[in-house]
Amino acid sequence: MTLASKTRALVIAAPRSGSGKTMVTLALAAALRRRGLKVRCAKSGPDYIDPAFHQAASGHPGVNLDSWAMTPDLLGAILVAQARDADVLLIEASMGLFDGVGEAALRRGAAADIAARFGLPVVLVLDVSGQSQSAAAVAVGFAGFDPAVRVAGAVLNRVGSARHRDGIVAAMARAGVAVFGSIPRDPALSLAERHLGLVQAREQDGLAGYCAGLGERAERECDIDGLLAAAGVIEDGGGVSAAAVPPPGQRIALADDAAFSFMYPHVVAGWRAAGAEIVAFSPLADEAPPDGCDACWLPGGYPELHAPALAAAGRFQAGLRDFAARWPVHGECGGFMVLGVALEDADGVRHAMTGLLGHETSFARRRLHLGYREAVLCADGPLGAAGAVVRGHEFHYASVTAPGDDAPFAMMHDALGAARGPEGGRRGRVSGTFFHLIASVDRGSP
Repeated sequence: MTLASKTRALVIAAPRSGSGKTMVTLALAAALRRRGLKVRCAKSGPDYIDPAFHQAASGHPGVNLDSWAMTPDLLGAILVAQARDADVLLIEASMGLFDGVGEAALRRGAAADIAARFGLPVVLVLDVSGQSQSAAAVAVGFAGFDPAVRVAGAVLNRVGSARHRDGIVAAMARAGVAVFGSIPRDPALSLAERHLGLVQAREQDGLAGYCAGLGERAERECDIDGLLAAAGVIEDGGGVSAAAVPPPGQRIALADDAAFSFMYPHVVAGWRAAGAEIVAFSPLADEAPPDGCDACWLPGGYPELHAPALAAAGRFQAGLRDFAARWPVHGECGGFMVLGVALEDADGVRHAMTGLLGHETSFARRRLHLGYREAVLCADGPLGAAGAVVRGHEFHYASVTAPGDDAPFAMMHDALGAARGPEGGRRGRVSGTFFHLIASVDRGSP
C-alpha cells in the first residue's frame, strides 16, 4: 500500500461526552477542505451517526476504529485505507479520551488506544463553561495520565467572553499547554438530537451550509497552521489487510432508508472486497428485497419512529416472507424488531411486523441497553459458522415484551466476559438479534 507522502493525523478527544468533539471535528474538516486539502475522518468506537456528519464536512465517507471489537490487523488496515491519498485524517473520540473497558493493553475500546498504538497526538476539546483557570488543570491531568498518549494541546469550547478566554489561555501558558483556538458559546452551533444521539445527517436540512459556516468560524478562531504542525503521520503498516466478517451472500439485499441506516462502512467494504454485490432497497418505500439476491440484511435504525408505515408496507412484508422461504434473512437491532410479530411504539400503539420470528418488542416500555458484546454463534448463519466468535455492541431503548419460542441466535457475553445467556432468535433461514456486528474475533484474542 502507498500512502500520501504526508498523511497527517490528529485525534480529537475530550474529557467527557457533550464537550463539542463532533462540532470541532466538523469545523476543522471543513476548514481544511476550504484550503484545498483532502480530508478524511474516522470515529473511535461504536457510532453509526457521527461518520455521516464527517462525510458532510470532509466530502468523503467516514469509518469507525474500535480497539476492543477489532483485531489489531483489522484496525490497522482500516486506518491505513482511510488515510490513503489523504492530506489530513481527523479521528474523533467517543466519550472521554481514556474511557474504555477492561485492562487489556490497547484493547479497551478507548480513543487513547488509537493514539498510543499509532503514535498520534491528541487535541483536547475542553468545554470551559462554568470554569476558568481550572481548565488548565484538567488539561495537565490528561496530558500526564498516560505516557504513551501525547496531548498536543487544546481547543476551548463554549467560551463566554474575551476576558473568560484570556484567563484560561494565560493559565494554559503557565502550564505549558498549547491552545489552538477558542470557540464562543453559541446555541446556533448545536445540532438536533434524539434518543440514540444526533438526528441523522440524512434528515438534517441545511447540513452543508452548517458545515461551511463551521469551517469559516474555524479559520477565524482556530490556529489551523498550528494544528497541522502538531499532527502526527500515519505509518504504512506493511500492507496487512483483514476482513471484518465474511459476506452472508454474493448478492446482498441491504435495507437502506430512514428506518434502516445503521450499517458500519467497514463491514460493507469488506463484503465488497470479498466479491459481494450490495443491492439497496427501501422498506419505507414499500420495496421488497430485489430479485436475484441470495441474502437479505436489515440493519438497525429507527423502525420505532416509522412503525405505522412499516406495518402498512404490504409489498415489503410479503416480499420479505417470500424471500425468507428461499434465502437467509438477518436483522440487527431495529431489523430484529421488524422481524418480530409486533412493535409497540412510544405511544403504546401495537403495529404488526413481519412475524418471521416470534418475539414482540416495545418502545413504550423503554430501558437503555448499552455496551460491548461478544457473541458465540449457536448455529451456522449469516455471521459465520456455529461456534464462531464475533464482537459488537448493543445500544437501544426497546424491550422484548414477548420472547417467542425461537431457537437462540447466540450465547452473549459482556465486554468483561460475564455471561448474559442466550439472545436473539433464529427460525429456518431467518435470524436476528439486538447485537450490532463489528468484527469476527479469533478465539485467542484478548
